[in-house]
Amino acid sequence: MVTIKDMAEVLGISTTTVSNVIHGKTSEVSQKTVERVQKLLEEYDYVPNISARSLTQNCSRIIGVAMKCRKDKYENMIADPFFGELLGAIEAEVRAKGYYIMIYTADDIQEILRNVLTWNVDGLILIGMLHDDFVRVRSRYKKPVVLIDSYAPREVMKYVNIGLEDEKGAYEITSYLLERGHRQIAFLADNMEGVDYIRYKGHQRAMEDHGVQTREKDLLIIRPGMMEQESSLNEIYHMSRDYTAFMCCSDYYAAILMAYLSDHGVRIPEDLSFTGFDDNLIARIVRPALTTVRQDVTKKGKLSVEYLLHMIQGLELTEWNVELPTELIIRDSVKDLR
Repeated sequence: MVTIKDMAEVLGISTTTVSNVIHGKTSEVSQKTVERVQKLLEEYDYVPNISARSLTQNCSRIIGVAMKCRKDKYENMIADPFFGELLGAIEAEVRAKGYYIMIYTADDIQEILRNVLTWNVDGLILIGMLHDDFVRVRSRYKKPVVLIDSYAPREVMKYVNIGLEDEKGAYEITSYLLERGHRQIAFLADNMEGVDYIRYKGHQRAMEDHGVQTREKDLLIIRPGMMEQESSLNEIYHMSRDYTAFMCCSDYYAAILMAYLSDHGVRIPEDLSFTGFDDNLIARIVRPALTTVRQDVTKKGKLSVEYLLHMIQGLELTEWNVELPTELIIRDSVKDLR
């Protein structure tokens, strides 16, 4: 197998220059030299030995992404438009920075740990982790870690999180419903942990600020499992006549429920108004188009990589908890009752 030294001798340049071109560090290399090296790489069909480079540089240039998913909710977590966009953004940024990515998804944190701890990665991005999950990871994994959308108590353990103004976004969209005359509003989620719980708190605060009492029965928990979801949707259908609007914790569930109720004769928004959260592809293509809260998922993914690489490089962070802004997006799924 041809070596960097062999190619340097053929081209009459230093091994450092050849290595820089191979690894994309071409800012101080002339375009002509870059083209000569790249042409020779193609002729020799040269493939860099990542393992050898990892040993010499004491780093792998690999970023690990560990995702905890509920097996009763997802057969394929990445098929969800939110996670698909998030992972796409992470991968693109990792690649742009000259790194590689490894991904592992499971519903059991112990399984995730058993596998991730065997990886020679420079750092981890954790998605879908609750407080106990993060404590377990941090007790065994000592390299840099960045979380996405975590609401673990900060007084227990210091950590870097790339999140969102979830409470504020939920407050604003509930306020929008209230300002259009809605008073019987149901909140739909599939759990009361992490992000969904914070969004529910924002919903509650908006109701209270507008003088509307929140009732326990107005919190509707959809059962996400494929076998349970049908019966869960049927129960919600029979309860829907008690409400004028549904505030859904995600576009995903808003679209599922809108489709089910439409199939059962409910007119949207004439009979029942809907809002979602995220503003992903689903919100834009469902009909009627969904009024929702927009978040910049791509920016969330890019920032998680940027912060992790800063930690890997030993740079000092000025912010440990990033909360990206939200934006109310008004479309066609809410009826004005005023």
